[in-house]
Amino acid sequence: MISLFFRNLFFTIIQPGVVAGLIPYLILRNKVDDPFVGPFHFYKVVGVLFFLMGLVIVFDCITRFAVQGKGTLSPADPTKKLVIKGLYRFSRNPMYVGVLLILTGEAIFFHSNNLWIYALFIFSMFHLFVLLVEEPRLRRDFGEEYDRYCQKVGRWFLR
Repeated sequence: MISLFFRNLFFTIIQPGVVAGLIPYLILRNKVDDPFVGPFHFYKVVGVLFFLMGLVIVFDCITRFAVQGKGTLSPADPTKKLVIKGLYRFSRNPMYVGVLLILTGEAIFFHSNNLWIYALFIFSMFHLFVLLVEEPRLRRDFGEEYDRYCQKVGRWFLR
């Protein structure tokens, strides 16, 4: 169990940490003033709410992958069981939705067109990855159980 915890921590830092943390920082650095100085803007509150919603979703999904799926979020160390409970009842890919909400929150908070473009790019990459890599692997690993799940739950949102 301790090994699983550290593997999840590692992949959380490497995958969503880089996509939703490091790269947005690199996009924004030297391009924004201190976001906490200056007048209050309602859009900053909206941005924080999107960010927090996404963060909660990502951590819920990572926890479910570890506890229910006995694996990690990484394709290099996938779950041993198909995770279909919690947010996975509403979307087959809530972790990706969570990361996109984090990116949306950052784009709103920092009022950054570059982050919007990056978020759209990331959504495109997620979609292609899901279609070309993830779904074929899940069909191979879980067979009919995954097919039944796909009939009930949409790729991104409810059917």
